Amino acid sequence: MLRTVLFVGLGMSVLGVARAQENSDLQREVTDLRALVLKLQARIDDLERKVGTAPAAPTAPAAPSGSAAVATTHAPTAAPAPQPNSDSGWPWGTSFNLLFDGYYGYNFNAPIGRVNRLRAYDVSSNSFSINQAAIVVENAADPDHGKYWGARLDLQYGQATETLQGNPSNEPRPDIYRNIFQAYGTVVIPLGHHNINVDFGKFASSLGIEGNYTKDQMNYSRAFWFAYLPFYHMGLRAHYDINSKLGVNYWVVNGTQQTEAFNGFKDQFFGLVLQPNKSVTWNVNYYFGQEHPDVIYYPFGTTPPDVPNLGFQQGVPFQYIPNAPRGRLHIFDSYATWQATPKLTVAGEADWVISRFNTNSPPQHTAGGAGYMRYQISKHFAVAGRFEYLGDQGGLFSGADQALKEGTFTTEYKLGNDFLMRAEWRRDFSNLPYFYTDTPGVLSKEQTTATLGVIWWFGTKQGVW
Repeated sequence: MLRTVLFVGLGMSVLGVARAQENSDLQREVTDLRALVLKLQARIDDLERKVGTAPAAPTAPAAPSGSAAVATTHAPTAAPAPQPNSDSGWPWGTSFNLLFDGYYGYNFNAPIGRVNRLRAYDVSSNSFSINQAAIVVENAADPDHGKYWGARLDLQYGQATETLQGNPSNEPRPDIYRNIFQAYGTVVIPLGHHNINVDFGKFASSLGIEGNYTKDQMNYSRAFWFAYLPFYHMGLRAHYDINSKLGVNYWVVNGTQQTEAFNGFKDQFFGLVLQPNKSVTWNVNYYFGQEHPDVIYYPFGTTPPDVPNLGFQQGVPFQYIPNAPRGRLHIFDSYATWQATPKLTVAGEADWVISRFNTNSPPQHTAGGAGYMRYQISKHFAVAGRFEYLGDQGGLFSGADQALKEGTFTTEYKLGNDFLMRAEWRRDFSNLPYFYTDTPGVLSKEQTTATLGVIWWFGTKQGVW
């Protein structure tokens, strides 16, 4: 019996030693396997970094729409920096985009010449019209993937082109640049945990909440304030995000709607972009300029015969204006957008403009604002409204000292991701007889229009143009 117990004890001891050895070997194999997996993972990460597919480190939001300043625009809200269009099929992540915007509108005043007065884009009544045909080519900067530069070109044709680029009082030689709405290059400069986005060239103004491209607006027609505030600038602009809730903008430019400067003064812009939470974006802007020319250009065939010693620029004669007026322009502009619910958007704008002819001249004032609301009823159908007031003291905007108001109701039906239709009813008011009627020389205090607009666009650029 004792022998049996000894044999059993000895057997258990041998089995325990064997199992301990086996566990030790298994643990060693697990440790070696884990080391091999970590080594393979490190090699895969290194290969992904070399081919550019490693996930980018999170960064603060950059300037909207690939630019150094807040949009478009007149763009109403700040947005993250655009991602490269690597799937566009064009070289180096370049996106190529087309847009067509046309309409038929009817003015119930039946005005002479079929002219809708004080409209920026929907200028014609009882006429099938091309509001805008545009080409947008963009290669956006993408610092997250090591690309710190980019460029953008917007070519534009149609009635909107004449509104944006057709005024010889702002452009000494408008025909040279008429179809170039935007053309600028971008450089991104790393600074601390954020980047400074710098653009040089011609770019859309971000004074005012409304922008150039109809597809990105709540309504089809544009407000009085869009028609009055600057459309574009030529110069340099910079944007820097201090943190996720505050960004700053600075511009130095030739002037308002001046691709070529018509005086030696350089206008400046200071702006804040505040985003206290994800649903609210608030822009506060101040613009300081001098908008009086010190030179007159004479188009061919209009040169006064009794003016001696004219200068020439590329064959176009011009004359210097002695003692040119030097009064300043001040624009205080603020607008905010609130995404109240996933379907309801509310926005508002307030503006105050002061202008002097000479430095010591009494000021002229224009003040007012606009309110907006849009509701997405379904995936394809939405409605929007706008009401605005513009007190045109001194006739800075309209040429008459008057109080202008308008109310607009717009319905939208989106047939696809790149095709929508808008039907709009709008009524403009004034405290003076100002709007055209069917009788020459007889003016009305109001005009009512009904408009059907259609917009198609194609390309890989996402979001607001």
